[in-house]
Amino acid sequence: MESQVTLHSDQGSQYNSYEYKIFAKHHNIILSMSRHNNCYDNAVTESFFKTLKKELVRKQVFLTREVAASKIFEYIEMFYNPKRRHSYLGYISPNKFEKRYNQNVDKLLGVN
Repeated sequence: MESQVTLHSDQGSQYNSYEYKIFAKHHNIILSMSRHNNCYDNAVTESFFKTLKKELVRKQVFLTREVAASKIFEYIEMFYNPKRRHSYLGYISPNKFEKRYNQNVDKLLGVN
């Protein structure tokens, strides 16, 4: 069985064209679009990919998809989540934010 890919986009005319939809179908791509007139629908995803491109992808040439996948996994799991500070999270890493959140929930529930 072929694997499928989901491609999320805005509702631009190029993504709504008949040719684009046929291309996606022939290449086993599931199309996903933001809601009409909702610019915030995929803002988090767009922000992440902008950062990924800026900090990793534009600085390297990947010889194979496997190398690219490995480098992206390493970037996310070894830098982005545990070390990279995010202004939206009060300048702490996602892992630290999640740990604090879980500790607060445990306190509220009386879990040690």
